[in-house]
Amino acid sequence: MGLSAGFAPGPLLALVISETLQHDIKAGIKVALVPILTDLPIILFTLLILAKLARFHQILGAISIIGACFIFYMGIGNLRTKGLDLPGNTGKPKSIQRGIIVNVLSPYPYLFWFSVGGPTTMKAMGVGLFAAVSFIAFFYLLLVGSKVVLALLVGKSRFFMQGNTYIFIMRLLGIILIILAGILFRDGLHLLGLF
Repeated sequence: MGLSAGFAPGPLLALVISETLQHDIKAGIKVALVPILTDLPIILFTLLILAKLARFHQILGAISIIGACFIFYMGIGNLRTKGLDLPGNTGKPKSIQRGIIVNVLSPYPYLFWFSVGGPTTMKAMGVGLFAAVSFIAFFYLLLVGSKVVLALLVGKSRFFMQGNTYIFIMRLLGIILIILAGILFRDGLHLLGLF
């Protein structure tokens, strides 16, 4: 999930690319690190709400099914990827603050943590705290790591983002997301008592 979210076209990825192209790799990497700064309050709020709903299996089942639909939608979007338009140089200075604003105002972190990440973390908590922390840590390692890799690649090769390698990676990740959506949908049906 983290890898796919890291490679998926969106406002933060566009800003990583823009900063890298307009300034340097270091600027792109700074923007790639923004989710580590901005997502902790979202995660804590989501887990607090879901912990209070833990006994309400129907609500959690519905949330899981909504999450499955969201992941399936992302997977289909990945399968339809034809490349990514590279931004032109506007000459305006960018900063890590702009990355924070973009990520905080983007609906993707909220949708992900309420529909997928939160329920998955709660399920991992059933196994133990280490499992939940590991899920979050690996998710962010892959999310941020993939954006850092993209900043490095864009900095070294401006045309990678429009090439066949990017399209292949996105489509492969789309298939993986659709499989994960199926698993989450099955879990949702199980929580609703329909499976």
